[in-house]
Amino acid sequence: MAGWLPSAGASAGPPAGPQAAIEIPSFPSLPAPDMAQGVEWVFGIPICRTAARERAQLNPKHEGEQPRVVGLFGLAMINIVAIASLRDLPQMATYGVGSIFFYLLAAAVFFLPVSLVAAELATAWPERGGVYVWVREAFGERWAFVAVFLQWLQNLCWFPVVLTFGAASLAFAILPDRSRELSENQGFIVAVILVAYWSSVVLNLRGLSGSVRISIIGAFCGVVIPGLILIGLAALLVLEGGTSHLLANGDRFVPDFTHFGNITFAVSVLLAFAGMEMTAAHAREVRDPERVYPLGILLAAGVILVVFILGALSIAVALAPDQYRLQSGVTEALRAMLGRYGLAEWSRLIALGMAIGVFGSVNAWIVGPSKGMLVSAEDGTLPRWLCRTNERAVPTRILGLQGVLVSLICLGFTLQPTVASAYFMISVLTIQMYLLMYVMLFAAALRLRRVRPHQPRPFRVPGGTLGLWLTSLLGIAGALMAFWVGFFPPDQLASTGLRPGAFVRFLGVGLALSVSIPLLVFQFRRPEWRSEKGT
Repeated sequence: MAGWLPSAGASAGPPAGPQAAIEIPSFPSLPAPDMAQGVEWVFGIPICRTAARERAQLNPKHEGEQPRVVGLFGLAMINIVAIASLRDLPQMATYGVGSIFFYLLAAAVFFLPVSLVAAELATAWPERGGVYVWVREAFGERWAFVAVFLQWLQNLCWFPVVLTFGAASLAFAILPDRSRELSENQGFIVAVILVAYWSSVVLNLRGLSGSVRISIIGAFCGVVIPGLILIGLAALLVLEGGTSHLLANGDRFVPDFTHFGNITFAVSVLLAFAGMEMTAAHAREVRDPERVYPLGILLAAGVILVVFILGALSIAVALAPDQYRLQSGVTEALRAMLGRYGLAEWSRLIALGMAIGVFGSVNAWIVGPSKGMLVSAEDGTLPRWLCRTNERAVPTRILGLQGVLVSLICLGFTLQPTVASAYFMISVLTIQMYLLMYVMLFAAALRLRRVRPHQPRPFRVPGGTLGLWLTSLLGIAGALMAFWVGFFPPDQLASTGLRPGAFVRFLGVGLALSVSIPLLVFQFRRPEWRSEKGT
């Protein structure tokens, strides 16, 4: 799979091997791992502390290093609030029992491979930049810029999507009787998105320390507490013999693959699991990253999978297929179940918490990809004026540019026949862009294990080289399959007011632009764009 990408050139970072211009201590001279003292076993996976000591010799601490303010709990909460959004649960609830199959399949072929590979790469190269640094070390700056541009651009499209869910939750909290009307009111949706997004930009200018606190609050208010209430109420409904709509939503554990359009719609579950690599952009701010980073990923992965499966089943139990919509299915399910006990008004408070959770999710994502773009700009792929950061190392100008583009995308909502149509089209486009980036990430992991075998890796994908190949190829196959399936209009497209032809044209044009723009920018970059940090 790596064959379609060019090998890294001289600009791809420090050269490896005997021709390197920078002297690096030979690895045989370093102390061999003490299997009794140097390895910590976590959930059956070895995390080597000796490799961390090697890294300390190769990368001594220097003045100006960013303060390490993120611990295990904070890192896990950032991952949870960034990934475990409840907004995707109504979509999967339409498959009833089949949602279990789709979640487990996505976890096996995508979520687990991404988590393991991201943990290895992030602990081997715990530098600011994340995906950009990994792909640069493997394939050079050109394809690294394409990868980080795809990650950054899909975030621009994703922010309006997730904030639409937040706006619908806020509408329910404010005026529950008019929530359906407000959630389809384009002016209301755009106003909430713009206010929430720019507020998050201002907060993130203060650095990661405050951002972590907001992420923790968002995780509990928007994911943990509403998720537990939703799951608990559904379980209580079943135990008391109430009417369950689970089988009405879908009674087959393995969905009917002859209806290809249904599978197309369900493929979007992959994006629900995307993002484990994002926190690598904050590696310099994580305390003891060689140990904390993989532990944080494992903890978050378990919580996310449980919330997704049980949450989707809970909505399917509470509501019939024609009783909820994609934007507000969670709040409608909560109101229906709380209404059985005369507590329907409590659903407004929960909906407000979910809106806060969406804000926390945006807050967790808003800076990560921008830091990758910053490192790319320092390498000379973007004009130097974009390299400006404040005293807290936040890329202020890239964030400003990002905010302008997000605002323009939000205004594009008003050009669509309904909020649902814009919500759906942008959701699918973000999936496609992200899947292309993940193919490059997996290919980079394979190449780096081959060309940089002696790079200290405190965490390795279990199973040695064979384990990495199987994991990465599984992830590549899953991503490419989902990418192909994404071009087939789903059965639910008719309910959004879109025509299949317009849907396919939108995807084709959007993907062509998302790949061609970074290639053209890189091709015509100017030598004076390279900053001192990138030399």
